[in-house]
Amino acid sequence: MSMAPRTDTQSPAPHVADSHDLIRVHGARENNLKDVSIEIPKRRLTVFTGVSGSGKSSLVFDTIAAESQRLINETYSAFVQGFMPTLARPEVDVLDGLTTVITVDQQRLGADPRSTVGTATDANAMLRILFSRLGKPHIGSPKAFSFNVASISGAGAVTMERGGQTVKERRSFSITGGMCPRCEGRGSVSDLDLTQLYDESKSLSEGAITVPGYTGGGWNSRLYSESGFFDPDKPIRKFTKKELHDFLHREPTRMKIAGINMTYEGLIPRIQRSMLAKDREGMQPHIREFVDRAVTFTTCPECDGTRLNEGARSSKIKRISIADACAMQISDLAEWVRGLDEPSVAPLLTALQQTLDSFVEIGLGYLSLDRPAGTLSGGEAQRVKMIRHLGSSLTDVTYVFDEPTIGLHPHDIQRMNDLLLRLRDKGNTVLVVEHKPETIAIADHVVDLGPGAGTAGGTVCFEGTVEGLRTGGTITGRHFDDRAAVKETVRKPTGTLEIRGARTHNLQGVDVDIPLGVLAVVTGVAGSGKSSLVHGSIPAGEGVVSVDQAAIRGSRRSNPATYTGLLDPIRKAFAKVNGVKPALFSANSEGACPTCNGAGVIYTDLAMMAGVATTCEECEGKRFQASVLDYHLGGRDISEVLAMSVTEAEEFFGAGEAATPAAHRILTRLADVGLGYLTLGQPLTTLSGGERQRLKLATHMAEKGGVYVLDEPTAGLHLADVEQLLGLLDRLVDAGKSVIVVEHHQAVMAHADWIIDLGPGAGHDGGRLVFEGTPADLVASRSTLTGEHLATYVGT
Repeated sequence: MSMAPRTDTQSPAPHVADSHDLIRVHGARENNLKDVSIEIPKRRLTVFTGVSGSGKSSLVFDTIAAESQRLINETYSAFVQGFMPTLARPEVDVLDGLTTVITVDQQRLGADPRSTVGTATDANAMLRILFSRLGKPHIGSPKAFSFNVASISGAGAVTMERGGQTVKERRSFSITGGMCPRCEGRGSVSDLDLTQLYDESKSLSEGAITVPGYTGGGWNSRLYSESGFFDPDKPIRKFTKKELHDFLHREPTRMKIAGINMTYEGLIPRIQRSMLAKDREGMQPHIREFVDRAVTFTTCPECDGTRLNEGARSSKIKRISIADACAMQISDLAEWVRGLDEPSVAPLLTALQQTLDSFVEIGLGYLSLDRPAGTLSGGEAQRVKMIRHLGSSLTDVTYVFDEPTIGLHPHDIQRMNDLLLRLRDKGNTVLVVEHKPETIAIADHVVDLGPGAGTAGGTVCFEGTVEGLRTGGTITGRHFDDRAAVKETVRKPTGTLEIRGARTHNLQGVDVDIPLGVLAVVTGVAGSGKSSLVHGSIPAGEGVVSVDQAAIRGSRRSNPATYTGLLDPIRKAFAKVNGVKPALFSANSEGACPTCNGAGVIYTDLAMMAGVATTCEECEGKRFQASVLDYHLGGRDISEVLAMSVTEAEEFFGAGEAATPAAHRILTRLADVGLGYLTLGQPLTTLSGGERQRLKLATHMAEKGGVYVLDEPTAGLHLADVEQLLGLLDRLVDAGKSVIVVEHHQAVMAHADWIIDLGPGAGHDGGRLVFEGTPADLVASRSTLTGEHLATYVGT
């Protein structure tokens, strides 16, 4: 092959297409950002850091990721956009050089009872195809192995026009599904405890029904006593079989009671429809208490919790059914799949093998595919979402991670760092919001936001390399190399909490004495059984205050004042001083502006285009009627009080004319957990993950309890905030409380009085007690993975 001779000796000028190597952001003003302008290098790993609430997520998720998603959505037809969530353009002047963004956030996977680790990834879909091809006996298509597909069949006549004539044909169809008919694919069945519904020794006239809302002669109780199906003066235990059926199970029946048309229905279906169909979190406290008392969930006796019918369980490959495969630890399942040699399904086996190996590689090999998705922690959910991206052939995309090291032991953080670098090395832009110095250290570029939180943040304090950050003088730079020292003296316990034979999940009969009256830390690699030990053996109840990682629920109408109960004493104080009803001082009740219904903004829905939110002209965004703002307390109206920061409000309600002890106590707790900068009326939807966690902690601190159980309280906290948290934990212990913390952060371990280390590995390789003693003893012995990392951290 001949080649034309080159006459030029100089290298060609770079192509213009290669000049777009920056993501430019100019004038970002989302949430608390103050006209932020930065340039982010593409195909590099950039870490965004700063104190909790400084604006990291506002810049990365609400500006860069949101605009990329909006622009991608606009490429679809108007018809398709009508089915997609509508996104408004972020508050930013210029966004240039964006690429397609893939967001891997900490949102929990759906808590739907049918959702499992296998269904949330592609693993279950591939297993179903595998069993439909190789399973013996052959029972049908992949649907026959799905616990979300019920078996149905039908037949009938179909009428159609053919050649100008009306023709009738008989058609029949059947679908073989894998759903267990008893539990409908849920794996558990719920039973109502009848003793909690009524007192069988009493008659209806004597108030036999004990369900909330059905007592005291109201319409609900009159419906049963005046229905005419049974004698209201006869004790329920003397009802005939038919009377008891009518009382508990009768189908809806129209009738007149006291001249009013009503629908009578058996007590059980009526309660299931009115109470049990609702979200537990949204129930009133007394209803939730009744439901917890009256409803029992037991493993389905027909499928033994596998969710699958007998046909799906009978088809096997090498004596393993699909139910057995899903119950295996994923690391074991990967080995089993590796042992299958079947050329007819070779591509499927390869894809399944890669997915399962990704679980192991990312540190989730201890999970099983049948684990309900709602039981995963925030960190586990985030890593499950990462799995579909690990083997992706896509390049030149932007991956956005929200604290990927949450819930990870120092041993696992190195593995996560390797994965982030691998994604970058494939030619992708990786943006990470992170607090852990181990992950900040691997960054090519660092953006530090601050200097403070809330209104005191929202500016770029530093941009550059990790070395530059160390000497940059910002809060992050000053605390970057901070290392907590191991305590020289530890507190003496005042008693012990005995746990014997703990076997929740992967625990292998653990016996341990947790000391009381001190700061005790339970640690170990991810999946070693920490949460199983603490939450499974120390139930929240009498004397125990448990703060877990469950998300805070709240709409844009919820704010710190409503969530913590702070608004109640404030409303009462306003009402007392002005001689009016407390309901006037609620934007969700009588005091609401009639134009915007107390939202402060008016939302205009524009179908498939982004909706528009405009400030209400009537109340100017204050959310209240003009007449309500004429009432004052200490010279301020209710909208001015809700615009105060916690610190300002603490001073306002602490003394003087507006002194309100009940409100002051709540505000003091909010300041103690480091939320002094939040405004009382700030919508909960705008709070960061770390802020929500601390808001929950402040609320639980009001509960009367001698033992506090905290699940990773450092999640979402900056290095500087961790010091404040340690001070709070010390104050709790010094006040005579016992504090038990599930934690990976070495600063908390070093600060502990007693450490309980579980391991040595994850899943069935964990669940054993590998060390208990003081942090100094753990560092000295270096006998466990935790000991090794803690010793390195404190520099011994």
